[in-house]
Amino acid sequence: MFDFENTREIWSTIKKNKLRTFLTGFSVAWGIFMLIVLLGASNGLRNGIMYNFRNMADNKVNVWARYTTLPYDGLPTNRRIQFTEEDLAAISNEHPEIDLKSATIYRSDTISFGEEYVTGSLNGVFPAHAKINFITMNAGNGRFLNDLDIYGRRKVIVISPRMAEVLFREISPLGQYVKIGAGMFQVVGVYHDEDKSNDSPAYIPFSTGQLLYNKGYGLSNLMFTVKGVLTEEDNKAFEDRFRASMAKRHRFDPADKNAIGMWSTANEFRMMNGMMNGITFFVWIVGIGTLMAGIVGVSNIMLITVRERTREFGIRKAIGAKPSSILQLIIFESIMVTAVFGYVGMLGGIGLTEIINYGMEMSQAGASTGGNMGENTSIFRNPTVSLGISISATLLIIIAGVLAGYFPARKAVKVSAVEAMRYE
Repeated sequence: MFDFENTREIWSTIKKNKLRTFLTGFSVAWGIFMLIVLLGASNGLRNGIMYNFRNMADNKVNVWARYTTLPYDGLPTNRRIQFTEEDLAAISNEHPEIDLKSATIYRSDTISFGEEYVTGSLNGVFPAHAKINFITMNAGNGRFLNDLDIYGRRKVIVISPRMAEVLFREISPLGQYVKIGAGMFQVVGVYHDEDKSNDSPAYIPFSTGQLLYNKGYGLSNLMFTVKGVLTEEDNKAFEDRFRASMAKRHRFDPADKNAIGMWSTANEFRMMNGMMNGITFFVWIVGIGTLMAGIVGVSNIMLITVRERTREFGIRKAIGAKPSSILQLIIFESIMVTAVFGYVGMLGGIGLTEIINYGMEMSQAGASTGGNMGENTSIFRNPTVSLGISISATLLIIIAGVLAGYFPARKAVKVSAVEAMRYE
């Protein structure tokens, strides 16, 4: 129950020791402030890194052919491995873990429309490429490649937003024909790319790219997603099985790691998560250490306060004050200091992280609308902390303040009135 007299007495005590109270409260506020800022920085780093990998599946595997470095079955070293469509068809039958799959033909060429032209990358891919790499098509911007494009070897193309801006300027690119080399390709879609990078490729049907640029045979690399491969051990076992099956088909030593290259995003994500968890753990250690410094400061100040008022407490007990009232007085003073300054520190930390976040959002919005294309990439994004964590940290230090005041106060009320009044 609220006691106005106790509150007025606590306020009077605080005013008598303004500097001491301020320094103690400042250590509490600084502890909360630093914890929130450090957690915000940690979250900003995690959010920035994960945002830059937002268009990458966490279970994607890339495989590309290289050269052998070990002799095998009478065959020499330095033999080039060549992937074919049979590999693409066989991997699903041999490895049930494989879900979506695609293959790629790479080509760099000039794409022109009228007097405008760009030099960019052309990727011959399958329709599943869009799902594997999170390529999206906004409403009104056409479609991605489909199976009919593959079967019919159609000369259709899906271009990037930057290509659309350069080639078509103020007219819609959909349905228009662009010239690539000596051939004409119809634009059927413009995929979404918020960075509008100059390096973003255009996509054509795999069968068309293979016919035009690869003499109708072979492919550059395989790309697929896997399911049920969750741990590092699972991933290693899958890679060993995959290498063994490819070695059998292309006749090279399964131990020859250089024969084919493999890159799994699952390993990258596991490594990043481990790094981020380590940083977050370190931040919590530093933040809690800062909070502990504030709690120790409150405890010391309350101990000094109790010692200074021991004679006063003896007089109170002599005239009939209950020990619980004295205990309540000290604990309320401790709560008042930690709650008020803890709240100030929480507001300061949240305010600073929100201001930084607002500034970053404005700069990113400016980069996307008027800055250089492809520069909307940052390893630091949305450096804020959830309100729940901020309130929990503040409640933690208030509870610690209660304990910091309770133990000195309990010791004081156990002293007899006579001994307390004789205390100097």
